[in-house]
Amino acid sequence: MNLHRLDLVSLSLFHLVARSGSISRGAELAHLAVGAASKRITDLEAAVGVPLLERHSRGVRLTAAGEALHRHAQRILADVDLLQADLSDHAKGLIGVVRLWANTSAVTQFLPADLASFSARQPGIRIELNEADSQEIVLAVLDGRADLGIFAERTPELGLQTQAYRRDHLVLVVPPGHPLARRRRATMAEAAAFDFVSLAQATSLAQRLQLESRQRGIPLRIRIQVRSFDAMCQMVAAGLGIAVLPAKAVRPLARALGLRQLVLDEDWTERQLLLGMRDINGLTKPARTLLDHLRTC
Repeated sequence: MNLHRLDLVSLSLFHLVARSGSISRGAELAHLAVGAASKRITDLEAAVGVPLLERHSRGVRLTAAGEALHRHAQRILADVDLLQADLSDHAKGLIGVVRLWANTSAVTQFLPADLASFSARQPGIRIELNEADSQEIVLAVLDGRADLGIFAERTPELGLQTQAYRRDHLVLVVPPGHPLARRRRATMAEAAAFDFVSLAQATSLAQRLQLESRQRGIPLRIRIQVRSFDAMCQMVAAGLGIAVLPAKAVRPLARALGLRQLVLDEDWTERQLLLGMRDINGLTKPARTLLDHLRTC
């Protein structure tokens, strides 16, 4: 058996035959003459040393060996498609891809403008952006799923190297007609008298809110937890509670829904967002170029 003799045309034909259950139909889909297709299948069986198809009057059926080859053929052909797409990108002038994971605060407040200016300067570098919770971002960078991550301070860094990115400011968001709506400022002690809408417990914002309230002995009544800033604002507008959110991220939503933003008179409302990487010296050139851009924004 010499599997190095397998060729992509024959593998693709075999996949089409297996999918259609017919050599003639597979040949038609592969744009081959039936005789040529049958010869390729026969040569393929000779190359692997075992029958791959059971022929019968209504078509063909895969043998156990054929099933195994078909599974591998599908993976090989999928990899070839990915290779073709990757090389096509390079042919169009692409010089690299950077996998960037970022939390919602960064995605909604800062990255649209920062990545737009980067793309204008570096059109040959493609950014694959994934939005996730801060803890998940750290893990993604650690295990190589992400080249760079942007997450909130106080997230366990687990050995990552970090640099400062941006700072955001948290505000209290209340619906019109709420007892606090006429105020410009409020403390957490005053806000704690009301129900809260929060992000899911795994998010850095929800954890920060809970930690700060516990340290001050101020229990919070979390009425509902959702997955996005937009959903939080919708819940606040519906009167289901009040919320603590980043000021810049919530501003357009608050205007659209008629919500009020109050200054929180607390010393923890300024948050640092961090850029994280496994090893700055191990970054690819495109990733290092993006890092340099983001930390100077």
